[in-house]
Amino acid sequence: MKNSLNDRDQVVAKARLLAQDGSFLTILKRRVAYKTSSQDDPTSPAMDAYLRDEMWPYLQAMGFVCGIYPNPVNGAGPFLIAERFETDARLTVLSYGHADVIRGQDDRWHDGLSPWELRQKAERVYGRGTADNKGQHSINLEALRSVLDSRGKLGFNVKLILETGEETGSPGLAAFCEQHKDRLKADLFIASDGPRIRPELPTIYGGSRGVINFELRIEARKGAHHSGNWGGLISNPGIRLAHAIATICDARGSIKLSSWRPQSLSAAVRESLCDIEVDGGEDGPKVEPEWGEPGLSPAERVYGWNSFEVLAFQTGNPNAPVNAIPGFANAHCQLRFVVGTKPGTIVEDLRRHLADAGFADVEVCDPVKPPMAATRLDPQDPWCLFAVKSMTESLGIKPGVLPNLGGSLPNDVFAEILGLPTVWVPHSYAGCNQHAPNEHMLMPIIEEGLAAMAGLFWDLGDPASEKPTPKSA
Repeated sequence: MKNSLNDRDQVVAKARLLAQDGSFLTILKRRVAYKTSSQDDPTSPAMDAYLRDEMWPYLQAMGFVCGIYPNPVNGAGPFLIAERFETDARLTVLSYGHADVIRGQDDRWHDGLSPWELRQKAERVYGRGTADNKGQHSINLEALRSVLDSRGKLGFNVKLILETGEETGSPGLAAFCEQHKDRLKADLFIASDGPRIRPELPTIYGGSRGVINFELRIEARKGAHHSGNWGGLISNPGIRLAHAIATICDARGSIKLSSWRPQSLSAAVRESLCDIEVDGGEDGPKVEPEWGEPGLSPAERVYGWNSFEVLAFQTGNPNAPVNAIPGFANAHCQLRFVVGTKPGTIVEDLRRHLADAGFADVEVCDPVKPPMAATRLDPQDPWCLFAVKSMTESLGIKPGVLPNLGGSLPNDVFAEILGLPTVWVPHSYAGCNQHAPNEHMLMPIIEEGLAAMAGLFWDLGDPASEKPTPKSA
């Protein structure tokens, strides 16, 4: 990557300038204004408008051929596929983003802020979708445009898929990509979502933990009964369910089910995580050293291990308690899991465990949504090493490398259905208030993201750069 240094340096500097002169924020302001909440309405006119009125003309001006397609799942939002082909290019890169966001939660934002209006305060850029994911895919596309404007061509082919349902579990994405498998054929997948390891550390990750959500429920009897007349005589569902949950994990959150405990925290994975410090920034929570699996570092606990969480627990009426033993209790639970945990057996393993532990009265409800599978790219994969080298040259700092993200993404679609090496470069940080009021990006990360991706796209199209041989070659 030592060829054409002057030209490379210029395109990286040009990309940085997009953050400094306000050009990037102008684009992002326009995109944030689209109220594309898939949680409120997965097929709202705003979804189609974002794809058709915002992204289509923008991509078309860069030489992409665009098409908008219905979702194979009834009632789910559309997809956009954009393709730019260069006749002499041998490498094809697939990228991804999602146009949808979570609910605005308008009344919970700080005074002077709105989810649908981009606002900058010091280094923070506020608005729904800034971090997740409009800001992130916009950084990548602006970096791509910088290279195109500077070189006159990219030097590789690009395909882009934008979905509108990621925040509701990406319904139809797997089926859509299976249907369009030939059209989406590529050599490499590069995209951006999720947070950096730390705000100041550029990051690369190669996959994500899987996730499954399910409900535990006890229906002991119809209605509640006076606690004075019946206390000590009839079972309390809330107490029963609490003790059932205590058989799943201990008081520090360590998982007890043997089938839920990973076998994939290999020496290679531990080595890749040995220098990783987990930090959510000044507004993020602090790591609690006595929580989670004993004997593991914080990085190993969140990137190399499984975590069980109780997301909500209800018995009786929490907002207006009465002196009565409730007839029911339920808990909404979640398992985040790494490669090696079998998604198809998670629920059945739990049912068997609870029955063996004396809690046959606990119903494990079938998940409403299918589990999202775990994926992982070897940190020594040639494409990962290529990205590390490129980003180091662009930013002057070596990025942290994770085998997978702690959160969950539909990466299994790209890694397994499309069979691609997957390289993710996040442009956010853990304290960004993603999925909460006051969602924001940081200007320094925006600037670094533009520079890093411009350098990466430049190197991918440079015939003199040393890169892995594409499958299509």
